[in-house]
Amino acid sequence: MKILVGIKRVVDPNVAIHVKSDGSGVETTNIKMTMNPFCEIAVEEALRIREAGNAKEIIVVSAGPKNSQETLRSALAMGADRAIHIPVEETRLEPLAVAKLLQAVTTREQPDLVLLGKQTIDDDYNQTGQMLASLLGWSLGTFASKIKVGDEMLTVTREIDGGMETLRLTRPVVVTSDLRLNEPRYVTLPNIMKAKRKTIESLSAEELGVDIAPRLEILAVEPPAGRKAGVIVGSVAELVDKLKNEAKVI
Repeated sequence: MKILVGIKRVVDPNVAIHVKSDGSGVETTNIKMTMNPFCEIAVEEALRIREAGNAKEIIVVSAGPKNSQETLRSALAMGADRAIHIPVEETRLEPLAVAKLLQAVTTREQPDLVLLGKQTIDDDYNQTGQMLASLLGWSLGTFASKIKVGDEMLTVTREIDGGMETLRLTRPVVVTSDLRLNEPRYVTLPNIMKAKRKTIESLSAEELGVDIAPRLEILAVEPPAGRKAGVIVGSVAELVDKLKNEAKVI
C-alpha cells in the first residue's frame, strides 16, 4: 500500500498571534513556524501503518512558499520516504484549491490511502479532506481516533456527538486525523541531518493543471475584543440580577 500525506506549515501553536497593523492578516514575519499539529499526527499514523507491515511507501506533499520545504524535511526526518513541494507564493490557499492540488498529485501517484489532518490551526476550515474525497470519488473517514488496516478495507473509529462510531471503508480512501489518533514521535538529530540531504521534488500548480486563484476576499482581520474585568458581588440576589440584566444568560 502507498500512503500520501498532506501537510501544512503554520505558526507554532505556542507563539502569541498578532494581527498586522494594516488588518490584512496575521503577522508571520520572524515568527516561529512548525508543521500543523493535526498534519503531524497524520504523518505519524502513516509511519505506524508502514511499521506494521501494511504500507511500503509514504509520500508527503505540501503547497506553499519556499520555506514550506522545511516542514517537508521535518516529515522526512520523522520517516517519510519522499516529499513533493508545490511552490505557491500566494500565502492564502483556500481549501478547494488545496483539495484540487492534492487531487492532481493523487492521480499522479496513485496511493491507496490519503491521510490529512482534520483541520489546520490557522484557518481552521476543516474542509479539505471532505472536498478531496468528493473530487476523487473515494471513501471518506473524518476525525479518526483509530485506524485499522485490512486486506481491502479500512476500519476507522471516530468520535461523534452520541459516542464512538466505527466505519468500514473500501480502499482507496481519504482519512482525516483527530488529536486522539496518536502521539507523534520525537525526531532525532541524526534523522534531521539525513533529511537535509534528501531531494524534494517540485511540482507547480501549472504543471498539475490547477487554478489556485482565491474565490473569497478577506476584508479585514481584527484581534478579539479584550475581556472586561470581573466584579465581586455581595449576594446571590445581586448575582442573579447581573446574570439576567447584564449578561442576559438567564
